[in-house]
Amino acid sequence: MGQKITIRDVAREAQVSIATVSKALNGVDVVRPETKKRIVEAAQSLHYVPNLRGKQLKAQQTKMLGFYTHTIVGPFFSVLVQAISQEAERFGYGVSIIISADKNVLRNHMFGHTVDGLIGFEDMIDESDLIAIKREGLKAVFIDRLICDEGISSITFDSFQAGKQVTDYLVSLNHNKVAFFKGPQGVYDSEERFRGYVTSLKEHGIPLKSKYIVDGDFNEQTSYKRIIDLLEKLPKKEYPTAIIGGNDLSALGIIQGIVAKGYQVPADFSVVGFDNIDALRYFKPALTTIDNPIEEQGKQAVKVLLGLINEQRRGESYQLPTQFIERESTRILG
Repeated sequence: MGQKITIRDVAREAQVSIATVSKALNGVDVVRPETKKRIVEAAQSLHYVPNLRGKQLKAQQTKMLGFYTHTIVGPFFSVLVQAISQEAERFGYGVSIIISADKNVLRNHMFGHTVDGLIGFEDMIDESDLIAIKREGLKAVFIDRLICDEGISSITFDSFQAGKQVTDYLVSLNHNKVAFFKGPQGVYDSEERFRGYVTSLKEHGIPLKSKYIVDGDFNEQTSYKRIIDLLEKLPKKEYPTAIIGGNDLSALGIIQGIVAKGYQVPADFSVVGFDNIDALRYFKPALTTIDNPIEEQGKQAVKVLLGLINEQRRGESYQLPTQFIERESTRILG
């Protein structure tokens, strides 16, 4: 194995002192342009990489933001992660994506001084973790719960209102047998959408029936299997006439299951979803859904977190508005 190239080698190659190399590579203006050019060329020719860890320790900054979750599978996460990464890069930060269901792994990253702040998604952070985050002075932005503290902010969608809005809409189309396919237990958006559904039914005097509440897991294949199970288990006279998918993937799985059983959307069942993912453009019938500004959420999370890190703002809770989009997958009943 070859010997590691050091700043001393760059100084020797450029015929300057180590101090001059350090100033040139760190952007200190006292180095003459022609000298800096010679140093940069020497560093490039030697493939010299500065010891970033040493610089970070000296500056007490890592220039890294952490994003934690147990998965990044699916179109929601691809949009969110890309938005976070691009926005962080715009401000000179990298993003460390921590994918794990192991709380010890998460805690090691949070409190091991590997990031300057974190963007949290998932419910693995409990009250004791929040206390530790505050105690350690770690700056954080959560996008899966409403919370704020001096160094903690949250940026969420108004998922309660979205859940209520789609249910109100279906009831306005004369549907009083509305099923709801829930997402994973404990996930903020799923719980809020379901709460909106329950509230709407109550306001319209429609009884909440357990047979119409299904675990869809925010997953296309799971929802496909569950809608087939539901249609095989219930007598036809008890079929729901409208179905709310916990997200768009769930709704697409529901539609495919309905078609597999020989029925049509919206002729036999009205179906709605949440998120307005890009993939919807390839499906027929076009899905009625709620548009969540996912990209904007990612960008705002970075901006708010950097404001906390640089002590330019205090923790606040932000809620992004959603937009209802009526398409082809729903119809008036009767």
